[in-house]
Amino acid sequence: MIRLIFTILAVCSLGYIQSIEAQRPAEYNSVDIYNKVEKLNVLGTVLYLAAHPDDENTRMISYFANERKTRTAYLSLTRGDGGQNLIGTQIWEKLGLIRTNELVQARGVDGGQQFFSRANDFGYSKHPDETLAFWNKDEVMHDIIKVIRQFKPDIIVNRFDHRTPGRTHGHHTSSAMLSVEAFDIAGDESYLSDRLSHLQAWQPERVFFNTSWWFYGSRDNFEKADKSNLFAVDAGVYYDQRGISNTEIAARSRSMHKSQGFGSTGTRGSEMEYVELVKGSRPTSKEDPLSGIDISWNRVAGGAPIEKKVDQLLSNFNFTSPSKNIPALLEIYDDVSKISDDHWRHIKLAELEDIIVACSGLYLEARSAQQTATRGESVEINIEAVNRSMTSATLDKVTLSNGSMATTGSVSLSPNERHNIQTQLDITGETPHSNPYWLDQPGTMGMYHVEDQMLIGNPISKAAYQATFDLTIEGKKISIDRDVIFKRNDPVDGEVYAPFYITPKASVSFTDPVYIFPDNTAKEISIVVKSYTDNLNGSLQLMHPDSWTVTPAMQDIAIEKKGGEQTITFSVTGPAGQESAVMSLELKTQDGISIKKAITEINYDHIPAQLLLKPAASKFERISLKTKGHNIAYIQGAGDAIPKSLRQIGYDVTEIEAADVSISNLKNYDALVVGIRAYNTSKELLLKRNTILDYMNEGGTVIVQYNTSRRIKGDDIGPYPMELSRERVTDETAEVTFEEPDHELLNYPNKITSKDFEGWVQERGLYFPNKWDDKYAAPLSCHDKDEPARRGGMLVAEVGKGHFIYTGYSWFRELPAGVPGAFRLFANMLSIGKNNVSQSQSTGRDE
Repeated sequence: MIRLIFTILAVCSLGYIQSIEAQRPAEYNSVDIYNKVEKLNVLGTVLYLAAHPDDENTRMISYFANERKTRTAYLSLTRGDGGQNLIGTQIWEKLGLIRTNELVQARGVDGGQQFFSRANDFGYSKHPDETLAFWNKDEVMHDIIKVIRQFKPDIIVNRFDHRTPGRTHGHHTSSAMLSVEAFDIAGDESYLSDRLSHLQAWQPERVFFNTSWWFYGSRDNFEKADKSNLFAVDAGVYYDQRGISNTEIAARSRSMHKSQGFGSTGTRGSEMEYVELVKGSRPTSKEDPLSGIDISWNRVAGGAPIEKKVDQLLSNFNFTSPSKNIPALLEIYDDVSKISDDHWRHIKLAELEDIIVACSGLYLEARSAQQTATRGESVEINIEAVNRSMTSATLDKVTLSNGSMATTGSVSLSPNERHNIQTQLDITGETPHSNPYWLDQPGTMGMYHVEDQMLIGNPISKAAYQATFDLTIEGKKISIDRDVIFKRNDPVDGEVYAPFYITPKASVSFTDPVYIFPDNTAKEISIVVKSYTDNLNGSLQLMHPDSWTVTPAMQDIAIEKKGGEQTITFSVTGPAGQESAVMSLELKTQDGISIKKAITEINYDHIPAQLLLKPAASKFERISLKTKGHNIAYIQGAGDAIPKSLRQIGYDVTEIEAADVSISNLKNYDALVVGIRAYNTSKELLLKRNTILDYMNEGGTVIVQYNTSRRIKGDDIGPYPMELSRERVTDETAEVTFEEPDHELLNYPNKITSKDFEGWVQERGLYFPNKWDDKYAAPLSCHDKDEPARRGGMLVAEVGKGHFIYTGYSWFRELPAGVPGAFRLFANMLSIGKNNVSQSQSTGRDE
């Protein structure tokens, strides 16, 4: 029996088929099908390898996948958890989940496949030594070798140069160094023979570095460089049958990196790409990195006749009625099923099955009547089967992955006649809750923890359930798997697909990840309970240390309908002194089930809806804190959670747009805070320079958080000249030196000490200015190992009656993480000029 996994992306030899989960089913036209037939005659494989989502060169991936028609994949060692988010406030693992799905979507555009290792993006790293101190090198190497041995690439293309440690992001160089080392050992049978015994060793033919003029410093330098070891391809090829250039496809793929703000308009015309041979055999042609490698059917015993039959089908391909190509495809299928090479037999049979289904116009769907279900629940499943061609097809049976049968007898699928079947899916008590597999268990700062070793490398978790359609097409038995999905009609967007998820009976969650107690006054802590079932009843408890007071001890929960929410409050009082605590929630239902998880729903139009299950816990910080001023205006940039953090310590924060910046408006606020990269993302903000200067001259305080120098200058931001740079301090434990210890910023209203820089997360700061006018004070400095002091993390200047502060310290990470010292220092920034101190105290300098 033929086993077909029908997906949007190409079949992966990892035993796990990747798809764009719950998106609109693939719709193939005759040209799409013809291109798939062309791919049948290509037995080549390319693996692109780098460190992060967005590192990949989509022009090269699309070129190999669409022009050369090789199996092409991108192995991203991390999921991008440590970056910034341009489209929302999600960071850390939530951002990693978004970027994971953006990569899967990108591969759906450019025709590649997607893999990941278990390495975690812990933030910017300046050197591979630092990177590999956090990553477990042996385990990451295991993951790379696993992908190589399963995917079996002929060539590996690295995005970065393994010979330049310290010149770029440590993750970047580490990815190339690990790749080159993996090239040397992937073919060694003894390497990981215990853990990868189910896989045969595989030796790629070559490994390249995908270089460009950028790595040479300038286009002029690149033109003059020795290119004897470089090989070029024209990635700007035009696909006349499809009416689109390779570079346009690549731009659309690149534009899926929306959380990075990497939308691309693309280019048309010739676009040369270069790869440098690092190891392995030398290509026989300077214009073809694959030259000298047999990627035809000749590499497989008995393959030559197959190639001839595919060529004949291509010559006689029926574009008008694709179903008339099925007899020839079935003949080729029979030949492929007889070859002895398991690897290529599996791949090519799956490709053929995909083509046969596309030619026959079969539409097969299994959809749930609801998006979520809980254990013990019975869910209505609607089966739809339509044969939209004159192909002879019979639906023999449909089986759900819990083993239940959806049909009892064979049904002839007459041309264009819809067949609908309703059945019940019983969710067993052993069904795992839907969750990203790499986030099921706690990991370390540098590595995810994955219990099931077979999942390593997979981009996303498998669907909760599948339906298997057993059919007979033109006399041939075929089995087709479809994920069970949820589909609804939106009044604006129409048909909308989403994954079908298995959830706990309820979600219990704090409304904030961190709670700050600046004194021992009680706070009302809101808890949201959302029911994923009807008639939820139980009792909720907030688990806490004895040093904290929580009342009442228990709260009753009663929610009548699925999807309903109940918000309840506990009164929490902190201890007398500074203390940190992690508190958790437990809901005990009337039927004895204990629920301790919070469900986060992530919804963006460009990726499938995501559910994330995490322990229902929040951090509680009792800190010693004084504040001055009260009303704060905040302009968001790339998106952060700082306004919520400032409200935690008593500030009244109003989020405004750049268009709202006027003297009449700003005079209502004690300070204006500008969010991260706001000047990069808002052109209008640049036009408000004079208004902001007037506000400061009249006594206002302006705090601007980090921006990059992309398309802006420091002079556009500050009242006096300064130059933005790429300088940063990545070691979050780096010692901070008080260069101007008497400065108001370090003394009022909170006395700042070295303890206030303990417990910082991910980094000290980024994109510090490296030059500035003498009118700025730079009261702090810090530096990474073996580097000079970086004083540009905080620049302070008097402007008329007011103050300006530019700060590159990573408040957008520290405040949401509940770092006590970060709150104390930020409060001092907001309080500057309001402390009734002399000018010498204010500036830290003698008058």
